[in-house]
Amino acid sequence: MPNRQPATTTFEHRAYAQSVDEVLEAFEVSRHGLTRAEVAARQKRFGYNVLPGAKSATLLQIFLHQFLSPLIYVLLAAAVVSLVLREYADAAFISAVLLINAVIGTYQEFTAQRSAEALRRLVTVRAHVHRDGDDYLVDSEELVPGDVVLLEPGAKVPADVRLVEAHQLECDESLLTGESLAVDKRVEAKLAPDGALGDRVNMAFAGTMVTHGRSRAVVVATGLATELGRIAAAVIAGESAKPPLVQRMDQFTLRVAIFIGVAVLIMAAVLLIRGTSLTEIFFLSVALAVSAIPEGLPVALTVALAVGTDRMARRNVIVRRLVAVESLGSCTCIATDKTGTLTVNQMTVRQLRFPKEAPTTVTGEGMAPEGIVLPPEDAEVEAHARLLERLCEAAVLANEATLAQRDGGWVYTGDAVDAALLVLARKAKVNQTELRTAYPELATIPFEPQERFAASVNEVEGRKVAFVKGAIENVLDMCTRMATRDGELPLERGDILDQVEAMAHEGYRVLAIASGRVDTPAGPDFTRDHLRGLTFLGLVGMLDPLRPEVSDAMQACQEAGIQPSMVTGDHPITALAIARELGMARDLEQVVTGTQLGDALQVGDAAVDQLTANARVFARVEPQQKLEVVRSLIRNGHYVAVTGDGANDAPALKVAHVGAAMGRSGTDVARETADLIITDDNFASVVAGVEEGRIAYANVRKVIFLLISTGAAEIVLFALALAFGLPLPLGAVQLLWLNLVTNGIQDVALAFEPGEGGEMRRPPRPPREGIFNRLMVERVVVSALVIGVIAFAVFGWLLGQGVSEHDARNVCLLLMVLFENVQAFNSRSETRSVFRHSPLRNRLLLFGTLIAQAIHIAAMYVPGLNDVLGIQPVSFSTWAQLLGISLILLAVMELQKWWERRRESP
Repeated sequence: MPNRQPATTTFEHRAYAQSVDEVLEAFEVSRHGLTRAEVAARQKRFGYNVLPGAKSATLLQIFLHQFLSPLIYVLLAAAVVSLVLREYADAAFISAVLLINAVIGTYQEFTAQRSAEALRRLVTVRAHVHRDGDDYLVDSEELVPGDVVLLEPGAKVPADVRLVEAHQLECDESLLTGESLAVDKRVEAKLAPDGALGDRVNMAFAGTMVTHGRSRAVVVATGLATELGRIAAAVIAGESAKPPLVQRMDQFTLRVAIFIGVAVLIMAAVLLIRGTSLTEIFFLSVALAVSAIPEGLPVALTVALAVGTDRMARRNVIVRRLVAVESLGSCTCIATDKTGTLTVNQMTVRQLRFPKEAPTTVTGEGMAPEGIVLPPEDAEVEAHARLLERLCEAAVLANEATLAQRDGGWVYTGDAVDAALLVLARKAKVNQTELRTAYPELATIPFEPQERFAASVNEVEGRKVAFVKGAIENVLDMCTRMATRDGELPLERGDILDQVEAMAHEGYRVLAIASGRVDTPAGPDFTRDHLRGLTFLGLVGMLDPLRPEVSDAMQACQEAGIQPSMVTGDHPITALAIARELGMARDLEQVVTGTQLGDALQVGDAAVDQLTANARVFARVEPQQKLEVVRSLIRNGHYVAVTGDGANDAPALKVAHVGAAMGRSGTDVARETADLIITDDNFASVVAGVEEGRIAYANVRKVIFLLISTGAAEIVLFALALAFGLPLPLGAVQLLWLNLVTNGIQDVALAFEPGEGGEMRRPPRPPREGIFNRLMVERVVVSALVIGVIAFAVFGWLLGQGVSEHDARNVCLLLMVLFENVQAFNSRSETRSVFRHSPLRNRLLLFGTLIAQAIHIAAMYVPGLNDVLGIQPVSFSTWAQLLGISLILLAVMELQKWWERRRESP
């Protein structure tokens, strides 16, 4: 397919504020559509009806991107200095580390990118268009402003259109507004120029779905000029928040760079005072830098995140950006859309209210008629069954939808509310087909938005009986009596309105059902005027129900100290009802509306931040306001994760620390914007991702501790030698061997450490807490002093015994390798004893440690390599003695962990 540029301009218009004739005149088109010549001219002028897709990075771009890190810059500088000083072995080691890190990162990100691209829909959207007086089926991207299109149930609206003709048209606009209920459309409506998006009932918008009715409409905007396009443009122009791990690593790298610089200056000053030559000072500076810089950290960090990525994939989370693994684990707040994310995006009857009866509960959700009707405890079973049967019969007969089982699933046609009533009837054992056969239809009044009711007249045992469903105020006006367990009684309007109010406060959408004998002619002469003296049967309460797994997932979030916030376009009462059911909010004080946000935005960021500080539900908000909510949460100190599936979520997904889009129901805009894609659309998978993210970050800390503590020990050893005027215990090449080869095997294996358990029972890390918190610093200092002091003592004692400098370095290097082997097992937990960690839970670390020791011993016997490293074989007794000395570190760190557990215990 050729590269088609998206439309960015259109006629200047506010079509929703104009009449049909005014719109047709403005767009220079008749009701018969454009000619082919006019279409070609407008296509050149306005471009194609497409949105700009996210351009995939090339393999080379991904590879080069791996080098954009401050820690990498420090290592590159070390490599350059080594080359200048002709320390080619140092430069080769460092370069190898950088290359390995880049290859691993490139492979992981390229694989994730291809997985994400595989999720994109490949089906081309087609549009029915009226041109040259005939109907054509064309690719939607070929539409231009002024085209006349035909809309029908199940079709996706191909562009922003102004309705010209419509017959009972309803559209699902949840992708734009977050509102789960279909919107009734009206051609004749003429709105104010500043009318809100959700109020533009004479328009249909690109990307939304026609759920009921038919329409002829004129295209008024295409491509980026559509409402969907404006969201896409905001996403493209927006900036993403820097991921938490990147922030922490930037801070860490800056500190390492400052420390190295200060240490080199101090050492140079000391050596100059002693009269050391400049050349030797340069070589010593390189050795110090090598000991201080954790050369293996980039590789180990990449591996830890890659392991987290693989684990997340097994739990239905595709990672599009590697650092998003840890970002999700760092989040302190999850801002989630309601429709389609917390809920199933299907209206379901959950409650019935009969006159003078307690609430009746209906179980199950969605279109599958799986569930039961549970009468109140004090109900008379037979009487309740009669009331239920009468209500369900009326709901089925005054109904335009159909419900059928196909290919193992349940599908419906028509309005979602009508379909929900059919599902209720199935649960009550009322069959639509049998009922319509038994009671033939004589006349109907279809549902019209202005009338807000629908009715059917059927022949029931030779009599004409009307069945009505609709808004409570309309239906009550038609009724004089009500059905109760004691038979039909005079209507008590006040009691019924109290029931309606109670249901509304619980978040239900309420429908009233009635029936009664009528004296009316069949056919089109049947009108509302004939609906008098009916019997009120009851109230039906509908909800867009929660996904089954969401309650447990939400509870897990709260136990993990994560603040969940709902951001939706739904009504505040409906949103609050869902939030109460999930335990997210208690009362309206925790609900902020779009109007309140709009007023606060006029004042400034401080006013918005004050609103969002205690809010848990944001209702009736528009896409730009969702973006402001997320920005405000970030300003309030949160690490924010955003979940959603609609185009209206895309700007917020972009600006959040981590965005998670739904893979099945999510729009292309949302998926292209997100850092993570939830392949099963399951909110519980987000929680699983949080757990894996926490495990990944814990492993990152373990790797950092291993590398920094051993590097700090080398600095202690280095500093003691300078302070006491002894030769350096280790050379630069030996330090590189120690840091990159022996320790490099262990740190990568440590990145595969499984979770310790209880990750989701701990609060998230404070947002501003760096990697080096109190515990990390304490453990690094203790272990570095133990290793450095003991290694220096052994080195000094050997020199004092007359052992040559070469042999003393050989023994010191072996001792440091053994210390690192022990430290790898100390690093498996910050508080749990080594003896409570089975080594078989991470076989890679167990065998990696043995291999690291074996490689060093083998290097002692390899000609050439042992000369470069300055090492030689030692006796078994010497090795055993050094092993015993290295176990002192294990004992000291076990004491430190015991003290930490005691300090944390209440």
